[in-house]
Amino acid sequence: MKLGVVVYSGDAEMVWNAFRFANFARALGDEVNVFMLGKGVEFESLDSGRFNVTEQWQTFTGNGGKIYACGICLEIHGLKPTKTYTVGTLNNLYDIVKTSDRVVTF
Repeated sequence: MKLGVVVYSGDAEMVWNAFRFANFARALGDEVNVFMLGKGVEFESLDSGRFNVTEQWQTFTGNGGKIYACGICLEIHGLKPTKTYTVGTLNNLYDIVKTSDRVVTF
């Protein structure tokens, strides 16, 4: 199956669960694309004592998962692009939604 995961939350627990789900789907052999939107673009700095977000997104990308981060959202939140993800546009988000068998949001 092809899954799209859209993350617009900046809550560490929510983002941690989004990547846990994405990792679970990848482990079952699904193709998974994650699009970070709004406060979700802050995912690289969301680790907390209880929620190791970094471990989850590193596992995801290490297993071939693809992350996009909204370029406009990065600007709004004062963030510079990193090598962790592809800077995305609405066209990327549209493609993920259009071509995925299922889309989930967090």
